Amino acid sequence: MDTAADSSVSLSSRYPQKCVSIEKIFQQIHRGNHIFISTACGKPQYLVSALTRYVDDNPKALVDTEIFHLWTLGVAPYAEEKFKKNFRLNTFFIGDNTREAVNQGLADYTPVFLSNVPALLHHGLERMDVALVQTSVPDAQGYVSLGISVDIVKAAVERAHLVIAQVNTRMPRVHGDSFLHMRDIDYIVPYDEPLLEYHPSVPDDIAARIGSYIARIVQDGDTIQVGYGSMPNAILESLKGKRHLGVHTELLSDGIIDLMAAGVIDNSRKSIDRGKTVATFCMGKHSTYAFINDNPSIEFRTIDYTNNPLIIAGQKNMVAINAALQIDLSGQSTSESIGGIFYSGIGGHADFMRGALLAPGGKTILALRSTSNDGEHSRIVARLDAGAGVSLTRGDIHYVVTEYGIAYLHGRNIRQRAMSLIAIAHPKFRPALILQAKENGLIYRDQAFIPGERGEYPEYLETRRRTSGGLHLLLRPVRISDEPLIKNFFYALSDRSLYRRFMSVRTDMPHERLQQFVVIDYTREMVILAVVENEHQHQDIVGIGQYGVDESTHVAEVAVVVRDDMQGLGIGSELLSYLTMLAKRQGLLGFTAEVLVENKPMMHLFEQGGFDIEKHRAEGVYELKLVFRDSN
Repeated sequence: MDTAADSSVSLSSRYPQKCVSIEKIFQQIHRGNHIFISTACGKPQYLVSALTRYVDDNPKALVDTEIFHLWTLGVAPYAEEKFKKNFRLNTFFIGDNTREAVNQGLADYTPVFLSNVPALLHHGLERMDVALVQTSVPDAQGYVSLGISVDIVKAAVERAHLVIAQVNTRMPRVHGDSFLHMRDIDYIVPYDEPLLEYHPSVPDDIAARIGSYIARIVQDGDTIQVGYGSMPNAILESLKGKRHLGVHTELLSDGIIDLMAAGVIDNSRKSIDRGKTVATFCMGKHSTYAFINDNPSIEFRTIDYTNNPLIIAGQKNMVAINAALQIDLSGQSTSESIGGIFYSGIGGHADFMRGALLAPGGKTILALRSTSNDGEHSRIVARLDAGAGVSLTRGDIHYVVTEYGIAYLHGRNIRQRAMSLIAIAHPKFRPALILQAKENGLIYRDQAFIPGERGEYPEYLETRRRTSGGLHLLLRPVRISDEPLIKNFFYALSDRSLYRRFMSVRTDMPHERLQQFVVIDYTREMVILAVVENEHQHQDIVGIGQYGVDESTHVAEVAVVVRDDMQGLGIGSELLSYLTMLAKRQGLLGFTAEVLVENKPMMHLFEQGGFDIEKHRAEGVYELKLVFRDSN
């Protein structure tokens, strides 16, 4: 049985005045009209192809018409130069198949927050004469669903004088704001064809590493928004271990559906639209379209709802995760252009980031690869390229994540931002960034730096421990960007603790002295921080352990210091144990140390450390040789 043919016959009998020849329909479109086309995978491909064939056959029928869309996939013949007298494209977001036309001046781009587009249409600031849309088959009450593309389509249909719908039995019926009544549609064209699918490139190791870092920031019960592409899919894949996530997003993707099917996303802790996954359009596989069909747990709302920063700000623990093309050392980024070349658009990027910034417990995360795809250019730069549009300002971003780690920018000064971003840039670009930051006055003029592998942060040495006192610690090597944390740690120590550690009455910690702790050659020395993290991933140093190798004797001088208010909880023991393991792995024979005779807690720490100890006393100081018992 040919269900498509049956559907066409049924529609013709139910709505004979709306089912006329496509030539007669297109004759209702006039010169100079503004024509809207549905978004992305919801694009009515047959209608678009038929319109361009009609113009081919009747080149003078449509002249100087304007084509509007949010974003397009699939065929876009109206952007070709051969149709320049017939069509002029105006897009709110630039895709792969329209980028060249826009940058050659053959098509227009309107930069606008997507949350504002429906208002442009409703207030008549953008005229809309004709809407070409794609819908589901009407139900018994005469309602059709816009299916996978609601976004600005609903507003365009409400403003257009002529609404033409391609009715496709494969379009899912989606709950929410997607419904139109047949009385609001002037003509229907029954035509079944596969819906467009979106197949992003398979996430690579870099995207997976970025995803793993973002998983550290996202907490159980958070409500998330994620953009599109291979990177967001990797991010969503990394969230499979989370619980009770919610979704309030622009795009519904395969990755979100996978998490819903796995029970990770249940929307049970959302403060708005609890129990519902809320989106405005969908790009994915046919299995995703089948999942959302008549699924009451999913609602598609118009884009002035999903992207409204005030509504986003009302969502407790809202986490907005978006990508960028480039970010400068002060924290302003672009996602819409490469220098003066228009690449994508403002989109909903800023809507979500600014809304999440205002939300109670909200977080904004900007994810980007450290380099361009060919590896030839750093995406972390001293200054944005000339002509680049600033998509997010210096105040919009909490976290920046690359495959080399996480930089926290919120509330940080320019020097701290620059050092944090340099620390997560690709290692081969860090020396140049340090030099440029010095020249631009962003960091200390005497900022030290160790290039190459010797100065590359050894992330694999990060480990988590639980102390004998029940404290959960992150033990990690020091980073070049840790100077502010180290400074706060030392000034939190009592004068007595400082004297015991440095055997000096000097109590100041200027930049020159702090650099000795954060700029290190990891092959010759090690500084391990004992860190306590709060629920927002903010780190507080509670202890520091370090050693420096004496290559002539193949032993290392070791020192440990714990913040006064955290002593007695087993932090020192964990630091010394971990330093011992690292030193043994490096093939060292043991440690040396100098300890004040009156510093009994430190002596006890070493005595319990599992060493063979040689002790010499001189002028109130024990000179210790701590030999590893299993060094052979």
